[in-house]
Formats: sequence, C-alpha cells, structure tokens
Amino acid sequence: MTVGAQKPEDLARLFVERANANDAEGIAALYEPDAVLGYPPGETTVGRDAIRALFEQVVTRMPEQQVEDPLPTLYHDDLALTATRPADGTGGRAQVARRQPDGTWLRILDRPEG
Repeated sequence: MTVGAQKPEDLARLFVERANANDAEGIAALYEPDAVLGYPPGETTVGRDAIRALFEQVVTRMPEQQVEDPLPTLYHDDLALTATRPADGTGGRAQVARRQPDGTWLRILDRPEG
C-alpha cells in the first residue's frame, strides 16, 4: 500500500524516491487528476494521465534526484505553496498542493524549473 503525503513538504521527498525508482505511476499518483505541470520547459502537461505518460518517457533518462532543502510553506486553508531551492543553484521550484478529504496532500500546480 502506497502511503500518501501527510504534509505538503512530503511531496518533494516522495517525488525523489519514486523518480529514483523509475516509478512513473507513483509519480503521477502525487498529482490531482486535473493537475497542471509546467514541464517540459516552456510547455504544460495537464492531467494525471498525461503526467504519467510524460514521466513514462523521461523517468529512465533523469539523473538521480536528491531531496532539496525546502523553503517555508505558505498555507491558505486547504492549499499550500511549497518551494525548494534547487541543489544545482538554477532557478527555483514551486508547487501548489491541496489537502485531500483523507488528510493527505496532492499537487495541483507544479513548476519544477524556474
């Protein structure tokens, strides 16, 4: 049984674990069904199915991922803005997550590269 994100900051760690395991299905499960991903650069990928299909193509070519230091999370009711400072010193990463009825969190907006 896959454990969901208990807090918004868990999503980054879960993404890294699943990316390093080449688990496109597991990555897609971190997103709401109608989520928007700002990737590939300059494009958007909309919906969990499209996000899964994208990661099925790229996950095996991705370099090993590392958990990056989070910036402070900003909350508004059941929404959370999370961000990390990339380890490679380029751009920035930001995500909006929403608390689900079971208390776990899923991404609804994700810009992995700034």
